[in-house]
Amino acid sequence: MRGSAWCVCPRAPVLLRRWLCAGGGARRGVRVFSSEAPPTLPTRARVLICGGGVVGTSVAYHLAKLGWTEILLLEQGRLGAGTTRFCAGIVSVAKPLSIESQMADYSSALYERLQQETGVSTGFVRTGSLCLAQNQDRFLSLKRLASRLKALGVACSIIKPKEVSKLHPLVNIHDLVGALHLPGDAVVSPPDVNHAMAMAAAAHGVQIFEHTSVTHVLVKNGHVAAVETDRGSVECEYFVNCAGQWAYELGQSSEVKVSVPLHGCEHFYLLTKPLSEPLPSNSPVVIDMDGRIYARSWHGGILSGGFEKNPKPIFTEGRNQLEVQNMQEDWDHFEPMLSALLRRMPTLEACEVQQLVNCPESFTPDMRCLMGETPGAGGYFVLAGMNSSGLSFAGGAGKFLAEWMTHGYPSANVWPLDIKRFGNLQSSRTFLRHRVMEVMPLLYELKVPRWDFQTGRQLRTSPLYDRLDTQGARWMEKHGFERAKYFVPAGKDLLALDQSKTFYKPDWFDIVGAEVKCCKEAVCVIDMSSFTKFELTSSGDQALHLLQRLCANDLDVPVGHIVHTGMLNARGGYENDCSVVRLSKHSFFIISPTDQQVHCWSWIKQHMPSDPQLHLEDVSWKYTALNLIGPRAMDVLSELSYVSMTPEHFPSLFCKEMSVGYANGIRVMSMTHTGEPGFMLYIPIEYALHVYNEVMSVGQKYGIRNAGYYALRSLRIEKFFAFWGQDLDSFTTPLECGREFRVKFDKDTDFLGRAALLQQREVGVTRRFLMLVLEDHDAELDLWPWWGEPIYRSGQLAGTTTSSAYSYTLQRHVCLGFIQRLEGGAPAVLTPEFINRGDYEVEIAGQRFPAKAKLYPFSSLFAQQRRRKEDLELSNFQSK
Repeated sequence: MRGSAWCVCPRAPVLLRRWLCAGGGARRGVRVFSSEAPPTLPTRARVLICGGGVVGTSVAYHLAKLGWTEILLLEQGRLGAGTTRFCAGIVSVAKPLSIESQMADYSSALYERLQQETGVSTGFVRTGSLCLAQNQDRFLSLKRLASRLKALGVACSIIKPKEVSKLHPLVNIHDLVGALHLPGDAVVSPPDVNHAMAMAAAAHGVQIFEHTSVTHVLVKNGHVAAVETDRGSVECEYFVNCAGQWAYELGQSSEVKVSVPLHGCEHFYLLTKPLSEPLPSNSPVVIDMDGRIYARSWHGGILSGGFEKNPKPIFTEGRNQLEVQNMQEDWDHFEPMLSALLRRMPTLEACEVQQLVNCPESFTPDMRCLMGETPGAGGYFVLAGMNSSGLSFAGGAGKFLAEWMTHGYPSANVWPLDIKRFGNLQSSRTFLRHRVMEVMPLLYELKVPRWDFQTGRQLRTSPLYDRLDTQGARWMEKHGFERAKYFVPAGKDLLALDQSKTFYKPDWFDIVGAEVKCCKEAVCVIDMSSFTKFELTSSGDQALHLLQRLCANDLDVPVGHIVHTGMLNARGGYENDCSVVRLSKHSFFIISPTDQQVHCWSWIKQHMPSDPQLHLEDVSWKYTALNLIGPRAMDVLSELSYVSMTPEHFPSLFCKEMSVGYANGIRVMSMTHTGEPGFMLYIPIEYALHVYNEVMSVGQKYGIRNAGYYALRSLRIEKFFAFWGQDLDSFTTPLECGREFRVKFDKDTDFLGRAALLQQREVGVTRRFLMLVLEDHDAELDLWPWWGEPIYRSGQLAGTTTSSAYSYTLQRHVCLGFIQRLEGGAPAVLTPEFINRGDYEVEIAGQRFPAKAKLYPFSSLFAQQRRRKEDLELSNFQSK
């Protein structure tokens, strides 16, 4: 595939060494700003940062800017001699998550500003970028991205192929349907950015030591106490693991093992000599995800790499090296990307190659970086796993982490990046190796809504997994736990259904609709065993006092009562949204979202007093949870328990331990998490299969069937139920989402967040959670909303959706989301009258659809829907 012109230079010239060797500028900088420091390593620091790449220097720089002193940064080799020196130097905001786009946008502004701040050129050139689309599905994904970026204030536009050709004449446009143009994207010189950041940090008092390896992190009483290095021990209050490729090994070497789930893969890119007509340095970056390649101008030539379908994992054995070296060239492996490059830029056939670079990159199990304080060791922070976007993220991520360490929280919601979204179960080397082989190609894969990872599956399963699988369950994974999406009836084409990918009406539409109908008219069973479950017990009132401090709602309720409550932070934002059952006077059962297992445990333990009589236990694995939803659920349970389950005998939000079939000790709760009637059954796992079989057997006469989480999602969204992690986060307060009734304002209890909520109640809220029902939207023909769509009020951007679903009851799409009121660019108090006066639209991939807004559930619409159905049935009857 390579012609003779594509011969490899045996030696890289000076220009290449200046980029890849990173020694000259960085080393000169270190000598300058460490010369005033003592020649020996300090024995004490407030914070010790491990890793002298662009991520570590960013953290040091931002901590110093926030006024921190006694900052020590250690690098085992030379500054920037790790993955940083191999970065392609592209800074783009075209990222799948809004928080990632925000980080990249800040990084771009920072790198441009550093040139003025330090006098060191960062090689910053605002080139812009072109994200190409070879097919309509990719074009739709770019349109959706453009809508989201515009809502963030990022300049971008959807353009035609001819405009692509004008912006970058080398690009072959014959197979393109369009592109996304991002004029604000830029390129930089990674070693120079690292050098400038280090110099700026040193100017603010940061001490930087090269050739110093961290060997061990000491933890005392659950908090970082000291760090051992090959040059002595350093006492410190905080430790930041920015070790990049070696962050996993460093975490495992700590006294308290810290899980940093990442794994390395080889990453290839090509450098050419200058073209016959040198490519201008301000030529736009080209990102051709369908071809799996990117390309940018590089000293008159081209730098081009990509993300192949068959990546090569490395360092599985934990092999270490002081500095990352350019690994062996593999032209056969790179050939598909080279072919894609030549198809996209045919004139490069006559170009001469300078070098094929093979360097390591670290990837995480979900393609998102790892950030935040670790759950097992207080003061131990991590920032690593950049998934080949380290340069784009480093500035913004360093800023957020520095804010987190300074204030206890960052200035934006970073939960999608929080390291506590993972647990020890994701730290298996085999799991990580297999997962990153899937993750790396996925970076450029077309991802439609509701896609699922295929590797590392069946890690955590319910005792009913095999039983449900044989009945047609199609699975998705949450925090390593397999959960049924829906159940395919016999006779359906399973393969076609599994391979269905679309931004429009999905092939499972009718299947989920039938499950929803059964939930409303008969009875369905949903296995919800993945929910996080804790038991908090004490010898006296310690458990109650702790929960009264942590929870916004009142937990001093009679035994058997269930309380829906938030656990708030000092700002009044949701750290957890849970249901708490008072099992006995001194015992409580806490039910939280699946992905809250690590975060919620950490939050409770952080606030627990050191009392041997107070005990918190994770019992998630002890109980199988079955959700019986529907009006006939009480009939099924009555037959199995010989107890009346009517509301008169079993009121709402109540829990009893009962016998179901032959099984004793089943915790039966009158709630369903959907707003529909029914019961949750928490079953000791040894009884799970028996109880399920009995429920299905007795339920046959009542039309029972299995249902999955897609049906649950539709039910809860049409009833305006917010879920933590999707709709609620640590910046959302109960007053902003209509949950004032779940706050014990009338109690003289100083719970976390009380002062902030009282102030907010007095001043008024500036953002509100609302429901939007799409009007004039054809579910058969129009693009579907999923989440993240911009919301417009009277023509002005007002917010974004957080979750969406098709309501089979209303026969329309329902979106949930937040809107904000701005006056003069500043947040203003938002009243119900303001919301009701507006005309609303939801933008889906650039097309706006009118929507009806409501602050509370559409009970009137449900009533209208029932009347229309009854009128239709009556007219049909009369016509017979």
